[in-house]
Order: sequence, then C-alpha cells, then structure tokens
Amino acid sequence: MATLQSLSDLNRSNTDTSNPEQQAPVRVQKIDKQGRAYATGKRKDAVARVWIKPGNGTVVVNGRTIEVYFARPVLRMILRQPLEIVSRVDQYDITVTVKGGGLSGQAGAVRHGLSKALTYYEPELRAPLKREGFLTRDPRVVERKKYGRKKARRSFQFSKR
Repeated sequence: MATLQSLSDLNRSNTDTSNPEQQAPVRVQKIDKQGRAYATGKRKDAVARVWIKPGNGTVVVNGRTIEVYFARPVLRMILRQPLEIVSRVDQYDITVTVKGGGLSGQAGAVRHGLSKALTYYEPELRAPLKREGFLTRDPRVVERKKYGRKKARRSFQFSKR
C-alpha cells in the first residue's frame, strides 16, 4: 500500500476502481450434479427447501401439485410472483418440501426459497428480485406469551371486587 502525501493523493485513491475490494462481487452459478439449484426459504415458523431445474413449469409441493397443496388462489399467486417478475413462468420444474407454520407462512417461505434458487441458477436475475424485496427474509415472528398475561399482550380482565 502506497503512503499518501497530500489530499489529492487521498482523493485519487478513493476513486480508484482497480482495487478489487471496492468492486461488486462476481456471482457464479450454483448447481448440483443433477443440474438443479437449491435454496432454503423461511417465513414465520415455516421452512421451505426448494429445488429448480429446467423443465416445463411443473410445481410439486410435498409430493402434491400446487393446486392441491395451496388451494387458495392468493397463495398460488404469491408463489408465482418471482417467476413473473423475471418472466420465467414455464421454464423451470420446481420441487418443494415445506414444514412448519401455516399455509400463508409456507407460501411466503416457498417464495423466498424460489427467489434465492433463481439467483443461484441465473445470477443476473438477482437485481430485479432484490428490487422487489423477494430476497429479504421477513423477520416478523409471533411475539412470545409473557408471564402474568393471558396472551402476549392481553391482560386478564380487571375487576374491582
């Protein structure tokens, strides 16, 4: 590392882009021996393990089709959001195992895992998915029940007598 003699040297060193530490990291494709990308998604208490590979767009969740497992159209829409953003709706076969939580949390976990798996398979898709917030794990979880209370915040009914 060179020593700095003046303020102009300092300014030149700050704008120097040849320094590898200041450049954005180069993302590489992460696929396994079967040609699949794997990622884990989480939401509330639900954890989803997602595998994607090139195919005709079949989605299997815990051994069942998406229409059977996520019967509500809103939940299926949540799952399709990352694919619609990057316009890859019928290009990947998706296999999911999801545990814990309710259906809404599971759908959010699958969306998170699917978004991460897409970035592992095609690193250039990271920017649009990140812009929409699909790569961020939603940190909100259920608040714990406190001692001396009926629920997390609800107190027992007050009675004067």
